[in-house]
Amino acid sequence: MPEIRVTSAFDRPALDASPLDSANLNDTVSTDLHLNPPLVLKVQNRFAGLSEVFYSRQPPAPLSDPWLVHANEDAGRLIGLDRDAMHSQAFLDVFSGRAPLPGGDPLAAVYSGHQFGVWAGQLGDGRALLLGEAVGPEEAYELQLKGSGRTPYSRGADGRAVLRSSIREYLASEAMHALGIPTTRALAIVASDDRIRRETMETAAIVTRMAPSFVRFGSFEHWASRKQPERVRELADFVIANYYPECLTPPDGEAEVPNGVYLRWLGAVVRRTAEMVADWQLVGFCHGVMNTDNMSILGLTIDYGPYGFMDGFNAHHICNHSDSSGRYAWDAQPSIAHWNLYALGSALMSLLDNEEAALRSQLDQFEEIFLRRLYQQAALKLGLLEWRAEDSALLNSLWSLMHNARADFTQSFRRLAKVRIDDNAVDADGETFRDLFIDRDAADAWLETYRARLRLEARPDAERAAAMNRVNPIYVLRNHLAELAIRGAQQRDTGPLEALLNALRDPYTERPGLEQYASLPPDWASDISVSCSS
Repeated sequence: MPEIRVTSAFDRPALDASPLDSANLNDTVSTDLHLNPPLVLKVQNRFAGLSEVFYSRQPPAPLSDPWLVHANEDAGRLIGLDRDAMHSQAFLDVFSGRAPLPGGDPLAAVYSGHQFGVWAGQLGDGRALLLGEAVGPEEAYELQLKGSGRTPYSRGADGRAVLRSSIREYLASEAMHALGIPTTRALAIVASDDRIRRETMETAAIVTRMAPSFVRFGSFEHWASRKQPERVRELADFVIANYYPECLTPPDGEAEVPNGVYLRWLGAVVRRTAEMVADWQLVGFCHGVMNTDNMSILGLTIDYGPYGFMDGFNAHHICNHSDSSGRYAWDAQPSIAHWNLYALGSALMSLLDNEEAALRSQLDQFEEIFLRRLYQQAALKLGLLEWRAEDSALLNSLWSLMHNARADFTQSFRRLAKVRIDDNAVDADGETFRDLFIDRDAADAWLETYRARLRLEARPDAERAAAMNRVNPIYVLRNHLAELAIRGAQQRDTGPLEALLNALRDPYTERPGLEQYASLPPDWASDISVSCSS
């Protein structure tokens, strides 16, 4: 298996040029609101302060006879909501689309993008509405309904989401957050018996998503493709002022350079994206649809569709059965992220006086940043105190060992903590690393190399094991676990959903009674298929 690098078989998009212009930032509008007690929020609408060409205003289409599937109290606290508020009728009414969010300004944003490497033209929020921006104790979060009906960007679709996909997004948001990976969050799921057609007839749901911003790479591509550099600049200035204020001035001791604000900002987006994807790789996460319209300008994992955490490791794993070419396979994700950043860079050329060299200087930092993050985190996962250049061979041989055996990704790393430095000692009690491999000789050969590396640091076994268990999860969102939660919710039994969330919220601590969430998947799990249909 080849080493994980950023070199790619996919040609990067060209860096196009377009003329310059300017636009002023819009002022923030802030409003205090009080829904029916005890629901109290403070709402502002910064995105709505952009020129109206960036969005279309409209109310949501409510669900019929909605019921609350789940309210995420951890996320609610971020915007000042308590348990009573989140189980109130007012909460259900607002987040099922039946009542407006007082002080809100519902709108659907327009954007474009490359889908599977092909320019798709205008896209946009085809089934999502931004209600407003709730100001929490520490940060403001945009509240977005997903599945709230048709918008001007629905392209003939019904604008709805099904309960199945809504639960998958809800679970993934919480699982990724608990793993420490930047992500959107989910506030609630509301469901209905309304019937909608996908591959089969399913029931409708709305998931409320939270993020500081839902602006995407494709948001900039849209205006660049229309040769409206003034809109590119307006959106860039908005994003920088509100989410990247550190880019407004050069670092201490450095002189300002031409277009320095935009160069620093692009460099920051490159860094956040590279580090996010490195984190994906090290938990075996596959996004499935890394189109440029699904890439967050804030470096968040966004738009959970056909995603998956790998069970048996396959470096070429494709989690989306709609991805016939394997463009978004696990081992392709770093290169695709870099490709997408080049597409973003092309859209930003007008901000940089068409200075391609300056732009490339930022984009081409990706590989170094990605590998630095990958190796820093891999050192922790392997129980190493520091990463040495020769350790890349150790990691790559581990990938090959796991790939050839289709060894379980999560358990392979978790069980490494049980390995003793003394090769004459018996591994710790219970299941061992080598039990995951049919070719025990190959596993033993790798373990011999691994133990030799550990001896160079002479770290006590117990200390190393404890440190490894803090970074190697025991509970991840396996497809079959999500499927069981979905089946329960479809029968209005949310017990499996709540129990799974309980496990996922603390993925690193082994707890009695949660063995089913750490076990290898059952045989029937291999029949689960996820696609772009939701």
